[in-house]
Amino acid sequence: MTDARLIRRKRFRAAHSYRRSTWSDAKNQEVFGDQTESHVHEWTLELHVVGPIDPETGFVADLGLLDRALEQVTAGWDGGDLNDLIPDVASGVLMPTTEVLARWLFERIEPSIPEPARLQRVVLSESQELGSSFPA
Repeated sequence: MTDARLIRRKRFRAAHSYRRSTWSDAKNQEVFGDQTESHVHEWTLELHVVGPIDPETGFVADLGLLDRALEQVTAGWDGGDLNDLIPDVASGVLMPTTEVLARWLFERIEPSIPEPARLQRVVLSESQELGSSFPA
């Protein structure tokens, strides 16, 4: 049987900035420019879940379960600052780019999707002009 794709979107407004604590202000400015200052985006997050359609429910995945997994990972993001809300970013381990955050989200949400469905992709956009997907 052919698989179907469920796409769940979540929109939120959040700030972020780029800065390496081990770099000088001049180096941060050279690499990241004005992105070193906190700035706000209207983000869109998409989860692409693929699997067979359950003949009893008509669903690829339990939408309530998917929403709970998504909320558990992104709680507080709407109206917040991702540099403060994501521990790996706050500690300086990760930079809050769309590429890094898409991978980070995938790694945390993927285990919550019960088989036979599977999380195939996370797409994260900070604007209509810029976004990333993981895996590519």
